[in-house]
Amino acid sequence: MKVDGTHYRTIWLGGDGTTVQVIDQTLLPHQFEVREWRTMEDAERGIRTMIVRGAPLIGAAAAYGMALAMAKDASDAMLTEAYTKLMASRPTAVNLRWALDDLRALLAPLPTGRRREAAYRRAAEICDEDAGICHSIGRHGLELIRRLKPRGDRLQALTHCNAGWLATVDWGTALSPIYQAHDAGIPIHVWVDETRPRNQGASLTAWELARHGVPHTVIADNAGGHLMQHGKVDFCIVGTDRTTRRGDVCNKIGTYLKALAAHDNGVPFYVGAPSPSIDWTIADGQRDIPIEERHADEVGRITGRTASGEVVTVDVLPEGSAASNPAFDVTPARLVTNLITERGVCAASEAGLLSLYPERSLAA
Repeated sequence: MKVDGTHYRTIWLGGDGTTVQVIDQTLLPHQFEVREWRTMEDAERGIRTMIVRGAPLIGAAAAYGMALAMAKDASDAMLTEAYTKLMASRPTAVNLRWALDDLRALLAPLPTGRRREAAYRRAAEICDEDAGICHSIGRHGLELIRRLKPRGDRLQALTHCNAGWLATVDWGTALSPIYQAHDAGIPIHVWVDETRPRNQGASLTAWELARHGVPHTVIADNAGGHLMQHGKVDFCIVGTDRTTRRGDVCNKIGTYLKALAAHDNGVPFYVGAPSPSIDWTIADGQRDIPIEERHADEVGRITGRTASGEVVTVDVLPEGSAASNPAFDVTPARLVTNLITERGVCAASEAGLLSLYPERSLAA
């Protein structure tokens, strides 16, 4: 996607063929800066501190983290160390494990002299594959959008958190259909949940949509149900950090509440679900998906820009008040209208997913 007329991906290889460059998402929307990773530790820190975030991007970043490790030391010991450290950086997004397992399986049988080149080549392939997957999700989602009947003069979408190109390598998952609908000339407007505590909706989704020219309005997280009750939402669409084989969806905290409101008001609830985010090893999302508990400071502090342009972080809680910060929740499959994958649209069920990925049934 473009920023001020220049096309960017969220992660790319530097001109020296070794360093990795990423957009620092912790500074958006007030500052646009590119960071350079020179070591595996830089990548691990970037994932853990959410300089990069979003399940597909986390996977791509981990792949490049393995490549950086091999550039420094291609030994078996380093391969194990890099895998272990990167795996521990974020626990919920299954793309992280998927990418690391992919790289380890590729690199382990190779002689050390061939590992660096193979790691960088595969990391680049994962990035290209992710961009292609997201574009295909957009294409299939566009066909769903074409069939919707707006209640007003334009379609009204509601999304939660950020599942746009900033959460992936390019295009996004939930936002890819919206971008493609907008580009196809379909009148569409997006209600953007602010998405506390890190404000990924207000800070990232709104920033993306503005640069693409998509009409949008930022709302408080708790306003979505009210809008649905009053007929102001034609469909909801979100991303996923992990989807079980039965169609349960783990996504940013607050997604479950939006799905409940959508179900109660007869509003379609769609999930952009790339195949690397599907965890075929588990069925029950509420029981089996680990939910990351992040630092309470994310709840108790907020960053903004003053009238003079200074970016500041302020405390918002009374002194002595505790805060809890679960980063994700699980939406049961029964509340999901459809999953939108790169292979097509299906019901949120094991049968639905296997209809698109029959090789998984054969493997089982």
